[in-house]
Amino acid sequence: MTSRLFPALLVLALSGCATTDHVALHEQTLEQLKSSELSILNKISYLELQISNQSDYILTLEDEILELQSALEQSRSVFNEQLDDISEKSAQPPVVVTQVPTPVNEVTLGSVERIQFDGIDSTFDARVDTGAATSSVNAADIEQFERNGKRWVRFHIAGDDGEVVQNDKAEPTWVEAPVVRMAKIRQSSNEEAERRFVIEMWVRLGDIHEKAQFTLADRSQMSHPVLLGREFIRDIAVVDVGKKYIHTDIKQL
Repeated sequence: MTSRLFPALLVLALSGCATTDHVALHEQTLEQLKSSELSILNKISYLELQISNQSDYILTLEDEILELQSALEQSRSVFNEQLDDISEKSAQPPVVVTQVPTPVNEVTLGSVERIQFDGIDSTFDARVDTGAATSSVNAADIEQFERNGKRWVRFHIAGDDGEVVQNDKAEPTWVEAPVVRMAKIRQSSNEEAERRFVIEMWVRLGDIHEKAQFTLADRSQMSHPVLLGREFIRDIAVVDVGKKYIHTDIKQL
């Protein structure tokens, strides 16, 4: 009886050992899979971070290229003007200055004035703000395109009532201009800086007719569709914050 029971117990013991080894192997395999999955996730996160850093670097390079192109165009313009002056001076006899020119008096602007852009029949309320460096305009439906190898934008200007300016055919008036540069604007309500197009437009305010840089912005929540900053005011005007519409006929308001 004992001789028959021993083989059965031996088989049962070996079977239990095999089951234990199988469970241990299964658990070890799961641990390896989890470790591999964690390693893959870490690599994915690292690659995503690398891609994000490269994108930021590319955007920075684009800004630098635009600034260099703008500087090159300005240098060419100055060179051409100097070349024209040299040509005129060589063709004409020298002029003797007998008196010092009378300096131009600065214009006084109110905190709000009425302005007009060249090529657009409508006029707009503009807040004159010495606290802002660059001027801005309420632009809608901004589209980017390329012309002669340069970056351009087309957009609509929203007026004092927030509606898009229309032409005499009751169609929205498109404004097209080359991009001078990209500006990074950081809003107090948003931690990330917003990139905005900057263009140049001719603007008329009373007797002032100047080309100025304007940031294309959403000013629908602002009290005025146009803001005139320090770059426009510098050397040509001072601001009397206690007055408004100094250069605007009250009948036009």
